[in-house]
Amino acid sequence: MTNNIWWNDLQIHMVEWRRHLHRNPEVSFHEEKTSSFVAGMLESFGVEVRRHVGGHGVIGILRGDKPGPVVMLRADMDALPIQDEKDVEYASQQAGAMHACGHDGHISILLGTALYFSRHKHEIKGEIRFLFQPAEELLPGGALNVIADGGLEGVDVIYGIHLWTPLPVGVAASTPGPMMAAADDFYIEIKGKGGHGGMPQSTVDSLVAGSALVMQLQTVVSRSVDPLRPAVLTIGTMQAGSAQNIIAELCKMTGTVRTFDEETRSIMKERVHAIVAQTGEIYGAETKLNYIMGYPPVVNDEQETARFFKEAVEVFGADHVQKSPMLMPAEDFAYYLQQIPGCFMFVGAGNPEKNAIYPHHHPKFDFDEDAMQNAVKLFIAMAKGYTAE
Repeated sequence: MTNNIWWNDLQIHMVEWRRHLHRNPEVSFHEEKTSSFVAGMLESFGVEVRRHVGGHGVIGILRGDKPGPVVMLRADMDALPIQDEKDVEYASQQAGAMHACGHDGHISILLGTALYFSRHKHEIKGEIRFLFQPAEELLPGGALNVIADGGLEGVDVIYGIHLWTPLPVGVAASTPGPMMAAADDFYIEIKGKGGHGGMPQSTVDSLVAGSALVMQLQTVVSRSVDPLRPAVLTIGTMQAGSAQNIIAELCKMTGTVRTFDEETRSIMKERVHAIVAQTGEIYGAETKLNYIMGYPPVVNDEQETARFFKEAVEVFGADHVQKSPMLMPAEDFAYYLQQIPGCFMFVGAGNPEKNAIYPHHHPKFDFDEDAMQNAVKLFIAMAKGYTAE
C-alpha cells in the first residue's frame, strides 16, 4: 500500500487533528468551525471541496485517472452536550460539550483517507467522495439534510466506520442485514383531577393511571410482537405529584422504542397509541401522546458486507474479524442505506492500558488512537475493492 514511514507520519497527523478537534467540540447543528477546519484540510490536500451540504456538511471529491464508479466514505462530525471529565492535555475546552462518541476520530480517519488517496490518485478507478456529515447525535439528524441537498447524487456505494471501544483495538466487526436498531421516542401526559389524598373519591388520580400504563405498555413486546423479532420498550421517566397528601393531577412519562424492521416498528407504534388512549379512558383521565419516529434501522447490504469480511481479513487478519451482534443504539447512516448499497462497520478502539475503558457517551470516554490507522486501511481496502470490480 505504501511504506511504514508514510504511515507513521500519517498517524502523527491524525493524532494532531483528533486532539485539536477534541479540544474544540461543537454539538449537533453547530459544527461551523469543525466544518471550516475539514474543508481547509481537504483543500490543502488538493481535494475538490463542496461546502454547506445539508447545513454544515462537507464533501471532498477526488477523481481518478481511470473511469469507474463513485464510492462515498462517511464520517460524522458533531459532539455531545457532555462535560469532559478526562484528565488529559487534549480535554475539551468548551464547557458542556465533548466528543464522547469518537466523532473526532472519525473526522481524522476520513481526513487521513483523503490524504492517502490524494497522494495515490493513480489507484482510483472512478471517483471517491469523502462525506463529513453534521448532526448525527440529535434528531432529525444530518443525513436526511445531506440527502435532500443532493449529497448522494451519482453515488454507487457508501461505507461508514464507527470506532467502537467495546471491541479491543485491532479488531473489526460488521454483520449483513439489520445491525443497529431503529430508535423512536414517546412523550405522554396524563391529566386527571387533583385533590386531597384522603378524599380520592372526588379525584381522578393521574399517578394511578400512569402506573397502570407503565405495566400495560410492557405487554407490547411480550404479547404483540413476534418473539423471533427483537424489540425493546423502555419507560425512562415518570413524574407526578408534589406532596404526600395530594393526589396528582398531572403525570408525565417518557420512553423509547427500539426495533430492527419496519413491520415491528409499525406494530409498536400502533399498540402504544392504543394502550395510552384506552388506559386513559379506563381511569377517566385525558391523555396526550407525542410519538416521534427517529432513525430507521441500519440494514447492511449483503454483498457489501461480504466485501467487508473479505477486505477486513486482509487488513486485520482472520482471527480479528468478527460478526457483530445486532445492537440497540441507533445511527442515521441508516438513511443512506435506504437509498444505496453500503456497509456500516465497527473498528475496535478499546484498550485498558490507555484508559480507553469507558462506554460511549460517558464523560470520561476516550479511545486508543492507534485504531484510527486501522480504520483508514479498512476504508482504503473497501474503496479499492469496490472500484476494482
